[in-house]
Amino acid sequence: MRSWSAPEVPSLTAAGLPAATGPLRLYDTAAGGVRATRPGPTARMYVCGITPYDATHLGHANTYLAFDLVNRVWRDLGHDVLYVQNATDVDDPLLERAEQTGEDWRALADREIELFRDDMTALRVLPPAHYVGAVEAIPLVVEMIEKLRGKDAAYTVDGDVYYPVAADPSFGAVSRLDRAAMAPLFAERGGDPDRAGKRDPLDALLWLARRPGEPGWESPFGEGRPGWHVECAAISLEHLGMAFDVEGGGSDLAFPHHEMSAAHAQVATGEAPHARAYVHAGMVALDGEKMSKSRGNLVFVSKLRASGADPMAIRLALLAHHYRSDWEWTDGQLAAAAERLARWRAAVERPVGPDAAATAARVRERLADDLDAPAAVAAVDAWADAALLGEGDDPAAPAHVRALADALLGVAL
Repeated sequence: MRSWSAPEVPSLTAAGLPAATGPLRLYDTAAGGVRATRPGPTARMYVCGITPYDATHLGHANTYLAFDLVNRVWRDLGHDVLYVQNATDVDDPLLERAEQTGEDWRALADREIELFRDDMTALRVLPPAHYVGAVEAIPLVVEMIEKLRGKDAAYTVDGDVYYPVAADPSFGAVSRLDRAAMAPLFAERGGDPDRAGKRDPLDALLWLARRPGEPGWESPFGEGRPGWHVECAAISLEHLGMAFDVEGGGSDLAFPHHEMSAAHAQVATGEAPHARAYVHAGMVALDGEKMSKSRGNLVFVSKLRASGADPMAIRLALLAHHYRSDWEWTDGQLAAAAERLARWRAAVERPVGPDAAATAARVRERLADDLDAPAAVAAVDAWADAALLGEGDDPAAPAHVRALADALLGVAL
């Protein structure tokens, strides 16, 4: 599947600023605390992608901007970044929407994926090296299920293939939840705990036998389509291998999605861990409730753009919140971000300004500490306010801050 176009990211050392020092520290859900990331020369990251309908709402954008910051900080530290993302382009919610609207499911998926690409390009989110759809990954999924079957880690219920959670003794280590907490979340987030014939209510679907009127693909276990969790396990394993540096997504993916994907990969390979860190972004609310497709309370990036909002203002509005926080969107936040963007642009247009080295150090320091974007943004605010007051006489400073905002915060001035 085609990714989207990459913006040009300036090198801060080439721009004349000192080299960054690390490491990047992130909150790891599995560890229950902030830990240093320790990538090799190439940092490896997998971020779970959209199910392509109702794209791209601000909850999506909030998540992908968070991991765009991870990407940018690693690059500033001198790492190459191998970034992989999927798109679940066949799944129950997509098929249900297509049936409701009378649209072909494939056409719906293709249109929404293209809209997502346009939004990511506008927001200057660095693209994945591999952008992989579930449909094109079916051979990988089949191969993984075959490995699980060979390890007695798959069984059949009326033609559907399930993964037994008992196959992985470490199950629960990613989300750090006990079974009492897992049960309601499994039911809420796509699981089927009440399915008759399952060995354990938490056992996860690997392969869904084809239903009348639905798409299906041939496999050694019958015609059907992949389960959600095994899709991401197979794609990440193919392109990143085991023990990659970060698996990311929204906080609602910690369980069951990341828990199950890790279990599938670890049992299939006999290795652990699937990822070295599991990093999760907070939820965005509107009118007091989490922004979600089921509630219909979505604010779309494309509609904000169509109304005349500068994508960089949208980006700044999101960056005003710490990536792990749950927060509520209001129109006033976009207006405040537009004012901030105008101040920054006016400041970097001045011929001179305060020396930018301390600002660069502060931005790097705050981003390296679990992506404290609000504090990083505040550091640029302080520089811009001083520049607009006529402070400083460094002719290189405006260009340095322009490059800094672009390289690390992804804001083109």
